[in-house]
Amino acid sequence: MSDWDTVTILRKKPPKASALKTEQAVNAARRQGLPVDTQQKFGAGTNKQHVTTKNTAKLDRETEELRHEKIPLDLGKLIMQGRQAKGMSQKDLATKICEKPQIVNDYEAGRGIPNNIVLGKIERAIGIKLRGKERGQPLQPPGGQK
Repeated sequence: MSDWDTVTILRKKPPKASALKTEQAVNAARRQGLPVDTQQKFGAGTNKQHVTTKNTAKLDRETEELRHEKIPLDLGKLIMQGRQAKGMSQKDLATKICEKPQIVNDYEAGRGIPNNIVLGKIERAIGIKLRGKERGQPLQPPGGQK
């Protein structure tokens, strides 16, 4: 044999950790009789930051004693009247407050779950107070009271 026919391997890289975790590598290690430690991580591979608690599960079931608070119908009518007074459609209002049109629809129909942030945006867009004692009154501009 000549020198051209021989191959010299100077260094062989060890397998990467990700290669050792494959099913094929684990089965090979089991066949060789090597100890294999497998663990499954809780919630691995899912993109969940929040774990639901028992209370939210109960709220989702909406039993008699525990149910979601809904927007009152009179508040929904105020939103509708204020929106129509400004000549806006539900979609226009939703675009103006950076929410989905379905949210405005749910609020007007009394199906929505009240959110003070959304109610504040709607108040500013239609110019009518929707919260507190003065519900239905025109909204004062900031710093308007002297």
